[in-house]
Amino acid sequence: MKIVFLDRLTLASHINLARPSFAHQWQEYPSTTPQQVRERCQDANIIIVNKVQLSRDTLTQLPQLKMIAVAATGTNNVDLAVAEELGIIVSNIRNYAAQSIAEHCLALMFNLRRNVLAYHQAIQQGRWQHAKQFCFFDFPIDNLAKQTLAIIGGGNLGQATAQLASNLGMEVVMAEHKGQTPRPGRVAFEEAVSSADVISIHCPLTPQTKDLFGEPELEMMKETALLINTARGGIVNEQALLQALQNKQIAGAASDVSECEPPTHDSPLMQALSLNNFILTPHVGWASSQNMQVLADQLIDNIEAFVAGKPRHQVFAN
Repeated sequence: MKIVFLDRLTLASHINLARPSFAHQWQEYPSTTPQQVRERCQDANIIIVNKVQLSRDTLTQLPQLKMIAVAATGTNNVDLAVAEELGIIVSNIRNYAAQSIAEHCLALMFNLRRNVLAYHQAIQQGRWQHAKQFCFFDFPIDNLAKQTLAIIGGGNLGQATAQLASNLGMEVVMAEHKGQTPRPGRVAFEEAVSSADVISIHCPLTPQTKDLFGEPELEMMKETALLINTARGGIVNEQALLQALQNKQIAGAASDVSECEPPTHDSPLMQALSLNNFILTPHVGWASSQNMQVLADQLIDNIEAFVAGKPRHQVFAN
């Protein structure tokens, strides 16, 4: 059994990645381009992949491939329909990052609502040194408690964020899918967007959620509202977000993701870094040491289960 890990750098080096207990040949690469996949995986039975694209053209040229073990929850980099056609099992990682993502979301909310970045930049520019008293009040500071948080995406990650926010004293509402009648316990998408003080996105990137937040949705938001995206780039239209921030159409935003990762130097999100009401982190919301170890352990468990004839955490095409 030959196992090839195509992008080992997507897991931190200090994380212990055990080897499967069955007899196997293991080969790993720090990173892999789509053009290198065929050569590196020609005789592979199992591919481990995080972000490398596995397209129809690539998968049809890998005759020995029986399993794709995705080292993440998202599987939009794999052509699932073709995998099913070819009888290739695709398994992903589940319910591992909730605490890390939720804490990251709250950290971003705190930073924006208390204008931590703006005050930090002001001090770097000499503002405090020239103040006439012990402090200065150039930027508003607000509590998150009693503010309304709208969760977009009510799965494991959204629920964990909602729980932390509720413990903090925020009023949490779960948004219904856009254009659908609200189910019990949910509010209409448009109502959630227009009434929220903070919006936190936790839905997957699909054709239906691509550009879910564009100009119309940003215009719906309160001028005092914050938008937090720790889900996937592409759910928020980056150019529309840049314009909304520049025009102070919304109070602030934070993103842990980009439509292109890593982003180009001239991307809208990189341009937004010059603003003091925007925070960008490099897709690390999931990556606490504790949660990353859970991912690594579950990854090997998925492979062991497949080889034992009991595949788990399978992902299918819609």
